[in-house]
Amino acid sequence: MEQAPLGFVLVFLLFSFIFLSNSYKLWFRTEGYYKDLYNSLVNEKTPYPFKNFFLKRLENKQSWLFWQKAFSLLGIVAVVSMDVLVVMAYLK
Repeated sequence: MEQAPLGFVLVFLLFSFIFLSNSYKLWFRTEGYYKDLYNSLVNEKTPYPFKNFFLKRLENKQSWLFWQKAFSLLGIVAVVSMDVLVVMAYLK
């Protein structure tokens, strides 16, 4: 089996960093993260598909926070696990 290409590993780690950065904002800068998300959805200039669907989810802040943090934990475990596997595949 060949070594994983360095470009793939770097791009994979970049996307992992972006996910982990957003997770950090969710967990430790929750109020600002929530406000930024809400403001981006209510901005008339940004054409988000399903904007009303997401705004409705944000109405109940406590429920939104619970589910975001629950899925975030699952995502963090998955992302870190895959990062380890990708780096191991590159080093082999």
